[in-house]
Amino acid sequence: MFRLSLVVAVFATALALPASAQRPPIPVRDTVVAEAAPLPVPKEMSSVTEHTIRIDGQVVPYRATAATMLLRNGRGEPIGSLYYTAYTRTDVKDVSRRPLAFLYNGGPGSASAWLHMGAFGPRRIVTADAAPTPPAPYQWVDNASSLIDVADLVFIDPIGTGFSRVVGKGTGRDFWGIDEDAASLADFISHYVSQNARWNSPKYLIGESYGTTRSAVLVNRLQRREGMDFNGVVLISAVLDFETLAFAPGHDIGYALYLPSYAATAAYHGLIPKPQNLATFLDEVRRYALGPYLAALSKGGSLSDADRATTLQQLSRYTGLSEDYLAKADLRVNLGQFRAELQRRQGLATGRLDSRFDGPMGDQLAETADYDPQSTAISSAYTAAINSYLRDDLKFTTDERYSLSGGTPGWNWTREGQAGGGGGGRGGAPYVGSDLAQALLTNPNLRVQIENGYYDLATPFFAIEYTIDHLAVPATARAHVEQRYYEAGHMMYVLEPELVKLKANIARLIAATSGR
Repeated sequence: MFRLSLVVAVFATALALPASAQRPPIPVRDTVVAEAAPLPVPKEMSSVTEHTIRIDGQVVPYRATAATMLLRNGRGEPIGSLYYTAYTRTDVKDVSRRPLAFLYNGGPGSASAWLHMGAFGPRRIVTADAAPTPPAPYQWVDNASSLIDVADLVFIDPIGTGFSRVVGKGTGRDFWGIDEDAASLADFISHYVSQNARWNSPKYLIGESYGTTRSAVLVNRLQRREGMDFNGVVLISAVLDFETLAFAPGHDIGYALYLPSYAATAAYHGLIPKPQNLATFLDEVRRYALGPYLAALSKGGSLSDADRATTLQQLSRYTGLSEDYLAKADLRVNLGQFRAELQRRQGLATGRLDSRFDGPMGDQLAETADYDPQSTAISSAYTAAINSYLRDDLKFTTDERYSLSGGTPGWNWTREGQAGGGGGGRGGAPYVGSDLAQALLTNPNLRVQIENGYYDLATPFFAIEYTIDHLAVPATARAHVEQRYYEAGHMMYVLEPELVKLKANIARLIAATSGR
């Protein structure tokens, strides 16, 4: 799950083995600060349990390892205790050649519970679709769409999320930034691979939301600094260029890139006629958005009255918003305004993570929606499921609170450009497309698959299409990036038929790139 509200606010204003002393360390910061009292350093923990699951008529035996690993700085001092859950299929003769996937969510500051319990783990929480899930008792079931049949899985909770904590002489600043986060996860992955004899395994990164931003930086870092080439990267609800999500004064591209998602949402809720073919309709809206609409916006105050009237009419047809409202908005309706206005007559706010969801508006005169109906509809179910499952089923015993989200305060969005190594972005809008481009250039066999929800208003599909089209790579490298689409939102897996489709698409990618 992507807590992009944190990000938008910033941009609006700006088998668990003992840690080895031979690990390549996380770099020590050069900045000298007053020393704080060291935090307690816990022992590494591990709980191993055996299970089976039936997938496509086949019984798959697997081992679950719920564990922590200590991360160390350049002086060998523990600075973080990272929690992860690993699933390893146990009927494989040569595990060293079996595909291995590392999975995480976004935020930043979100635990992996969403992908773990909602999409690809062996157990899945059952939630209502496009409606609030009733309170406990909740139900979780064997997940027939788990990826455990085609790959071993390691779900990672970055420091500050799940049971992962800053320890010893560590501070949040060692982890809570774009490059700091990638460095700590690269450290974990390289040591997990070494400890578990998986250097010869085909390897994959699967991230959602900010996890896609992380994946671009992480795959580039692992390939360039660790010599660990990857077979594939899966970006679920992706953002690589945060300027494409911004509604900043004087910058109009965000309004154009959101328009197809506005149109899909308006059609879903019956505010405009439902198209016979959604994909064909959205192709039409794409052409208009980057053609006549962006041209009209680019003219600013010099737009003629006739062209303004024509633009108002067409925008109303696509968004379901009145021409009067659009005129008052000067043709530019930001996301919060759209979510509040679209179903105002029904007294409803429209979902952000999944615009198929809606919920009552408390303030009928509010300019912007003040909560996300999709997030509130399912969060309690996921919180209960991950806490009960890890403690009861996987026998991971701890008194620690499992932090589902929000555990990375003061996130550092600033990056220093590195020649050929990533970095960049305007002001408070980071750009990591250069990291992905570098990864594609240095590893010509790398494949990238992007999973897009048509009803995702947090990371709209047209924005990532635009970003990929503008990567500084030759056509041969860009051809290694594929887009897939789902009739659901940011977490397309909450709609079970789309989860089945998502699993099939990723399984095909793994089969095609792992030599299986």
